[in-house]
Amino acid sequence: MTGYELLQRLSKASSRDRLAELYGASQVDEAQRRYRSLLEATLQAFPETEGNIHVFTAAGRTELGGNHTDHNHGKVLAASIQLDALAFVSPRQDNKVIFRSTGYSDVVVDISETEPKEQEKGTTEALVRGIAAEFKNRGVPVRGFTANAASTVLSGSGLSSSAAVEVLFGTIFDRLYGGGNRSAVEIAQIGQRAENVYFGKPCGLMDQVACASGGAVAIDFKDPARPLVTQVPFDPGLSGYALCVVDTGGSHADLTDEYAAVPAEMKAVAAHFGKAVLRDVDKKDFYGAIPALRQKAGDRAVLRALHFFAENDRVDAMLRAVQAHHEAQNASERQQAMETFLSLVNESSNSSWELLQNVTSVKSVGEQGPALALAMTRDFIQSLGRGACRVHGGGFAGTIQVYIPTESVGLYRDWMAGTFGEKAVTQLRIRPVGAAELHFD
Repeated sequence: MTGYELLQRLSKASSRDRLAELYGASQVDEAQRRYRSLLEATLQAFPETEGNIHVFTAAGRTELGGNHTDHNHGKVLAASIQLDALAFVSPRQDNKVIFRSTGYSDVVVDISETEPKEQEKGTTEALVRGIAAEFKNRGVPVRGFTANAASTVLSGSGLSSSAAVEVLFGTIFDRLYGGGNRSAVEIAQIGQRAENVYFGKPCGLMDQVACASGGAVAIDFKDPARPLVTQVPFDPGLSGYALCVVDTGGSHADLTDEYAAVPAEMKAVAAHFGKAVLRDVDKKDFYGAIPALRQKAGDRAVLRALHFFAENDRVDAMLRAVQAHHEAQNASERQQAMETFLSLVNESSNSSWELLQNVTSVKSVGEQGPALALAMTRDFIQSLGRGACRVHGGGFAGTIQVYIPTESVGLYRDWMAGTFGEKAVTQLRIRPVGAAELHFD
């Protein structure tokens, strides 16, 4: 459609319904302003897009359970959230991708060249090139596009701003040139390979799958080529809880080696048994081999393996609690299921802090934002007598995740504001749409 037609349609009641589905009924007016502002800026900066413009969104994600299990073929619970990367896009007839994102320098990539470039490691250019290469490897004759984007996914927050951008690019290429035939899992796998090979980060697949899928999902990575993704009905608000994250202000910029050490040490334990990943190791065999593993892989690797086995089982227990919450016949049963779930969240927190050891960075012992946020949140929850918290995502810096009684969110914001800033606490909403092209009638 033309840019003018889209501007007109954004004001219709049907468009408001679509925005309410994505962002929540209370945020529709703000979403309309955001869409109109970005669209007008796109048409002004790139007037050639006016005649054929498309709207794309890719959600951020929150990890609900399964901290650092995916890269060893484990299980996770995760969900798409209302914070997203939004882009207005127009196809091109050449091989040039022009990508503008508010607050960042423009990215221009000639995707006729598909080999990884060492000098692009760690850049958006690398992701664009890698994703285009993966589509070409799958026989899709992709061309370029012009895109103007803006993201509300907090960078460095553990809400997967990079994965959101990856599945955004993948969805754009797929919808414009691939017939829209790729599943959310395939779009996620394309993004993961680009991040691994072109960007240079050894990430798992959870972030991309959660960003692309929509809603809450249980993911089993036993066969990572064909992960089992199951939609899970989950709304903590039904039991009076708000799901929040707290941005502690730390940077992930110098932590790549610490993230890489987590899967590497787990896989070193697996290698002792002739296996590639811990999912293929029998837990009883592992316990029997701990004395040898201490010598071969070190105590931290053993502790991280202990976390993997417990966390993988914990995800199954969390999934049972979520299903019981959904199937509850009355408020009492629902509350009991939610309390079971929150107890497991706190267990996950303890395991990540004590065994996985991804709450603080060994590089900067003077800066321990996530640990301080967890300690302060535990005090707050104890004063209420209910709630839960855990490290969120990769850890070492960034955010923690918190379940707070809805009526106490304001008090909690005030409690954390003096230490981490007025905007440190963000309330999340699980949204049903992951990555998609949006149509406004």
